[in-house]
Amino acid sequence: MSLKELSREIKYKAIELGFSKVGITNAKFYKEDQIYLDRWIKKRRHASMDWIVTRKSERANIFNYYPEAKSVIVVGINYYTGLSPIEDNIARFSNYAWGDDYHTVLKKQLYQLLNWIKENNSKVKGVVCVDTSPVMDKVWAQRGGLGWIGKHTNLISRDLGSWLFLGELILDLELDYDAPFEEDLCGTCLACIESCPTQALDEYKIDAGKCISYLTIEHRGELPESQSDLHGWIYGCDVCQEVCPWNEKFAIETKTGE
Repeated sequence: MSLKELSREIKYKAIELGFSKVGITNAKFYKEDQIYLDRWIKKRRHASMDWIVTRKSERANIFNYYPEAKSVIVVGINYYTGLSPIEDNIARFSNYAWGDDYHTVLKKQLYQLLNWIKENNSKVKGVVCVDTSPVMDKVWAQRGGLGWIGKHTNLISRDLGSWLFLGELILDLELDYDAPFEEDLCGTCLACIESCPTQALDEYKIDAGKCISYLTIEHRGELPESQSDLHGWIYGCDVCQEVCPWNEKFAIETKTGE
């Protein structure tokens, strides 16, 4: 089986396993990842998430995480539930918090994909990654052709908007690679930035310490006095995604996890 044929079969299998989107990109070191991460951390925009700093070198360079890496299979699962609509301002939960734990769902399906690949080539080795791994999910997803990183810093796809859980399967095997998604289809739109309740967003930048998702999930201890108003959110926040025109037009309710 040629690399092109194998890559095509991997994509078919990924969709069969339940992934909404899949792409394949070359495992390389990108200096811009290191520069962006260093600047973001230096400005303390990661707030108290020191686990990002602890494994910074791995996030910035995939070979520091998995030296044998040759290919990155990037996948996305649609998680839009339509629950807690924007009009519901009391006890709101983010769409991603409904249903089964996405870490479990993604890992299970990625391991199934890895095992299927090994059935065809027993010498292949790989590592499964979800957002608990030191991998920059969104930049790899863009390189794999899944979409572009929007002004709200989430990955946006043409067909499902930004309601996507992302994961990766890193392999020590060369494959046929997809073209990266190079367009920025946000245009002049600033809806996400203008609608953020806590002004956590600038164009393509986020200050985690101001973000309601961070404050309701990652933050420990008392809320800062300047950030004590959670605007009705109990767990997470979807405002920047709810107002995104791509989500308003293309969001599809998922059945995953029900």
